[in-house]
Amino acid sequence: MASAQSLPLKSLGSSPNPGSNEMEVDCWFNEEFKFILLPVSYTVVFVLGLSLNAPTLWLFFFRLRPWDATATYMFHLALSDTLYVLSLPTLIYYYAARNHWPFGTGLCKFVRFLFYWNLYCSVIFLTCISVHRYLGICHPLRALRWGRPRFAGLLCLAVWLVVAGCLVPNLFFVTTSTKGATILCHDTTRPEEFDHYVHFSSAIMGLLFGLPCLVILVCYGLMVRRLFRPLPGASQSSSRLRSLRTIAVVLTVFAVCFVPFHITRTIYYMARLLEADCRMLNIVNVVYKVTRPLASANSCLDPVLYLLTGDKYRRQLQQLCRKGRPQPPLAASSLALVSTPEDSSYRWGITPQDSVCPTPRAGRL
Repeated sequence: MASAQSLPLKSLGSSPNPGSNEMEVDCWFNEEFKFILLPVSYTVVFVLGLSLNAPTLWLFFFRLRPWDATATYMFHLALSDTLYVLSLPTLIYYYAARNHWPFGTGLCKFVRFLFYWNLYCSVIFLTCISVHRYLGICHPLRALRWGRPRFAGLLCLAVWLVVAGCLVPNLFFVTTSTKGATILCHDTTRPEEFDHYVHFSSAIMGLLFGLPCLVILVCYGLMVRRLFRPLPGASQSSSRLRSLRTIAVVLTVFAVCFVPFHITRTIYYMARLLEADCRMLNIVNVVYKVTRPLASANSCLDPVLYLLTGDKYRRQLQQLCRKGRPQPPLAASSLALVSTPEDSSYRWGITPQDSVCPTPRAGRL
């Protein structure tokens, strides 16, 4: 996001103020809108994200254990979203104070790092869920080997570490600078290092967004083709509906949150790098800043995945909201979303209540 109301985009020269890291500017941006848009939108994301993800973490910890593979991915997805929304109060203050950051350079680096860490961990956890569903539907025998909870836990740990490792350069690029009495917390980097940041950001986007997006599209295309084949069994229509609902929710998160943000950010970076005319820069700048809250909104939309596709998660959440007598803990493998044909061979902790189901297939998918 732009770090000041005017950016050095066209004619670059020496800074008139020796104590400032900003440079002479040729093109002025009117960014008054962001001092309303961003605090309000981040406040909404903070309230909704925390109120949705905190109960989700509680349910996964205490009511839906032990976990199967997809429940493991979902827990880490909810954890990533919660960590991100907890960092939003500092950004709400920053933009409400008109780009003034009094919290120090270290916290500025961490908050900006946390945004992208959450963003790309969410992308990859959703990809893991999609691949797991693809294996369960199209290759159930392989899913027996690759869909084990222990493997899923190790994979989630690897996702956290790999994404963090890829984003370490961001800690060096992001910094603070002064502009008069105002302390800026740059979302990208100093203007003189912007071209290097664009190359780094483009590589990260291709690796952590482009590749997972391609994997999801391929997996879902194959899943849809498989789901629309006529299959025996009365429960198939229900299973098919749940699977299609899962596909719809994940694709919606990508279409609403991730794709617009990455497209407009790329256009914005290229426009700055290629020194487009001032009018075009202003248009691109506005569109890019409008899509940034959408990227944050994935913290609110991800819980919809559990709510719309997990019958037993929904049942437990209703009990929690009504403050009624809690039901016995449910094995996460009995979640409608995460129960696949391969799950039936390694279910744990099935409660007596679960045993009244007419057939084992009733809890699948």
